[in-house]
Amino acid sequence: MFLAWNEIKKNKLRFALIVGVLMLVSYLVFFLSGLATGLASLNREAIDKWDATAIVLTEESDKSLPQSSLTTEEADNIKDNDTDTATLGQLNSIARNGDAKQNIALFGIDSEEFIMPKVTEGEKFAGDNEVIASDTLKEDGFKLGDELELSSTDEKLTIVGFTDSARFNAAPVLYGDVATFQKVKFGEGAAENETQINGIVVRGDDFSSISTSNEDLEVIEVEEFIENLPGYTEQALTLNFMIYFLFGISSVIVAIFLYVLTVQKISMFGVMKAQGISNGYLSRSVIAQTFLLAFIGVVVGFALTLISGEFLPSAVPVAFDIPTMIIYGVILIVVAILGAVFSVLTIVKIDPLKAIGG
Repeated sequence: MFLAWNEIKKNKLRFALIVGVLMLVSYLVFFLSGLATGLASLNREAIDKWDATAIVLTEESDKSLPQSSLTTEEADNIKDNDTDTATLGQLNSIARNGDAKQNIALFGIDSEEFIMPKVTEGEKFAGDNEVIASDTLKEDGFKLGDELELSSTDEKLTIVGFTDSARFNAAPVLYGDVATFQKVKFGEGAAENETQINGIVVRGDDFSSISTSNEDLEVIEVEEFIENLPGYTEQALTLNFMIYFLFGISSVIVAIFLYVLTVQKISMFGVMKAQGISNGYLSRSVIAQTFLLAFIGVVVGFALTLISGEFLPSAVPVAFDIPTMIIYGVILIVVAILGAVFSVLTIVKIDPLKAIGG
């Protein structure tokens, strides 16, 4: 470590370039991880809020909530005394209030069931055409008391409350009662004796214990349901692939830089080996030097990422998950050290006599 640190201090500019490259790579990795987390949150916030075990949909819906259609009576087919069930209707639309316009997801729910959201401002819906809205709609100019026009119906909805963390498939959620959902989706002429919904949300300790007596229904674990949301898996795979690719780039960059530096110092290493300094000591010095450079670069990149996050506009869907960022930081340091292996192998092969011109 002594030799490694002293060489860094002696050649500040040279090693500052390596640190700078590692810092930029780590900055990009951390930012992409934040983007991946933020985009995933856009799709699943409302679902995570359920704290549910599974969801029951029709088999032919292909695990898609909007494509599923069943009745509230189907909840009686859930055969498990240890579970709670909640009816759920869902449709996508565009909400307008004057000049303010936003894509929304309308959830039809029962206020007495567990998926009822906590109201952070205003009050719960108490009647038809009253809704609780995602607080992200405030950024688009929506407020308490606003009367919303929906593109899919002549019905108008009134915002009576706001709740946090309520987005579904990137769209802010409006929560209303099932009767409101029925009118918006089917109109005033909807059958009153049979309530149409899209799914039944189930909360229980054991997913495998949930079953239905109706062969047309299937029980889907919540995580599997989320993975089948449009674009969710493809988006996550794309960003994660970019992050893993950057790990490889980091390793190659460090390997090239250190190899060039090692080649430039072959004669010096030859003299040191001729003086009795072991290959092990020199190898540990290179590894220690790589660790210091990678550690400094990763820490600076980590700090810059968090600072950048404070200045990003709310429209940018970035959410930094510190444990994940720390894991990625450790991986970056490890792959940087692996990239130093080429330099270590070069040092081991140095013949002292040839290196000093003997």
